[in-house]
Amino acid sequence: MGTERRHGYPRVARVNEILREVISDTLVRWADEDSRLGFLTVTGVETAPDLRQATVYFDSLPPAAAEALEEGRVALQAVVNQQTRMKRTPRLNFRADPAVVAGEAVERILRRPRD
Repeated sequence: MGTERRHGYPRVARVNEILREVISDTLVRWADEDSRLGFLTVTGVETAPDLRQATVYFDSLPPAAAEALEEGRVALQAVVNQQTRMKRTPRLNFRADPAVVAGEAVERILRRPRD
């Protein structure tokens, strides 16, 4: 019986959830030291099937926060490596969640005064 059947969902989905938890917890701790990371919420992680790349999605990603994440990428990947049992730590990429961005755009349209 394959690993996917035994656990009920694909390996990549499990990896995505583990990465989301580790990254979220780490960023909460780091925000105490770097105010640029305050108020960031990890909405999801999408890992490539070969587990070499992972895109971390945030509810918003202001330029200062993006800069802080880029500066801390290697350290964050090291934390992921320490806290997971993955053979290879994926390279992390950071993006604003397109679903949240689209939802905010719809909300702005709906809140516009009607003529």
